[in-house]
Amino acid sequence: MSTADTRWWRDAAIYQIYPRSFADHNGDGVGDLAGVRARLGYLRDLGVDAIWFSPWFPSPMADAGYDVADYRDIDPSFGTLDEATALIAEAHALGIRIIIDVVPNHTSVAHAWFQRALVDQAYRDRFWFRDGRGDLPPNDWGSIFGGPAWTQVADGQWYLHMFDAGQPDFNWDNPVVREEFEDILRFWFDRGVDGIRIDSAAMVVKDPALPDFDPASPPDPHPWNDRDEIHDVYRGWRRVADSYPGERALIGEVWLADQQRFALYLRPDELHAAFNFDFLGCPWDAKALRRCVDETLDAHAAVGAPATWVLSNHDVTRHVTRYGRVETGFEHDLRQTRHLAPTDLALGTRRARAAALLTMALPGSVYVYQGEELGLPEVEDLPAAARQDPFFARTGGADPGRDGCRVPLPWSGTAPPYGFGGDGWLPQPADWAQWAVEAESADPSSMLNLYRRALALRHAEPGLGDGPMAWLDAPADVLAFTRDGGFACVVNLSGAPVDLPAGVVLLTSGDLDDGRLPVDTSAWLRLP
Repeated sequence: MSTADTRWWRDAAIYQIYPRSFADHNGDGVGDLAGVRARLGYLRDLGVDAIWFSPWFPSPMADAGYDVADYRDIDPSFGTLDEATALIAEAHALGIRIIIDVVPNHTSVAHAWFQRALVDQAYRDRFWFRDGRGDLPPNDWGSIFGGPAWTQVADGQWYLHMFDAGQPDFNWDNPVVREEFEDILRFWFDRGVDGIRIDSAAMVVKDPALPDFDPASPPDPHPWNDRDEIHDVYRGWRRVADSYPGERALIGEVWLADQQRFALYLRPDELHAAFNFDFLGCPWDAKALRRCVDETLDAHAAVGAPATWVLSNHDVTRHVTRYGRVETGFEHDLRQTRHLAPTDLALGTRRARAAALLTMALPGSVYVYQGEELGLPEVEDLPAAARQDPFFARTGGADPGRDGCRVPLPWSGTAPPYGFGGDGWLPQPADWAQWAVEAESADPSSMLNLYRRALALRHAEPGLGDGPMAWLDAPADVLAFTRDGGFACVVNLSGAPVDLPAGVVLLTSGDLDDGRLPVDTSAWLRLP
């Protein structure tokens, strides 16, 4: 792979692999690196430019690997560091770049530093250890996963964990923490990794006073989210990335409603890109989608950064299921009330096909979550005994958690484990044969073949990827826009079929209706 400055991250199609659920080579029911290596040809043929791996580090799996015990090794359930190095080289030989997940906000209670901190006060300043208020924790902060954000240790002090109790937060006011993570970046860049996805990127800096506050009306600045001091952290990371040949990209998980604050992370000396959660959570509504696209492009243009477009990931309800409901958007806080709401999978699939063409036609990069290209629905009827997400445990089952989008992929056959390997760590539904790669590969009209054709065209069309776009006049509730080279995309979110502009139809997400574009359908065209 060339080391030239290609700025690949500005328009790449990036495929997210959740390692436990992609492919199991050794038959133990857990996906592994050998399984990924055996399926690299599938990803090449799909047409992706890069793979983003959710954490592959050693971990007790209190939060499915986001509780990292060692940032410089591979979890034994996935393989070895040598296998990871070989995978990177094999992917590069196929023209596929590698992005790995780094978790800077918190670590694992099994991490060597935390274990040392339990017995050595000198290490406690690398975390947030504090005395309590009598029998109470140091403050009233709550965990994002539910319950308190503090756990008491044997000598009476408490440590902060904004997520699970197995995930103590780092203290980024300590320069040792900053130096450690910059060295972790070098460790992986030295092994050929092309990019770093930064988990919970806006949360790493805390107000050292650790004040009480009302979550419904937080102060400004917020005590633990999006504090101004955080930008110095990522300027340091950018200097590390820029010290390597070629483009090593930093991609942030930044959940912020304020687009202007969001864009600050994308200034030229900070992150290269960040996930567009406003678009991910946007309902299937023409006005809402157009507003989101306009605000996204405006915010990114102000700092010269590329937009990103994403429909699903390992933390959210799969969009085939969301789009089949009356309420088609996504918000974490509403997962409890929307779980098991009626969904029309045929409708959701039709909309998901249309949304795929929309995202791939917009300016910037596009992310595909594993199984999205198969049209997999959310698995919402997992038995309680099978669920492993701390959201489920820490809310007493009130929040179903995220396991439903993490069920192992179906590859072949007519019954579980559908060619995944051993019986999966989460049970696969009995009706998933229709979504197996083998079955969809043989069906020209499948979601998989739609993604393959769309990604191939996205590479072939010079106007797609990064670059300008312009809206076209269109009927109400129809999105229509052009890209360079005469390319146009039309998405019909209205209640009736609409006429297409004059031109050559390149690809549609569903069959045309006597030459007209049906409801919940997208078309790509070449305009005269």
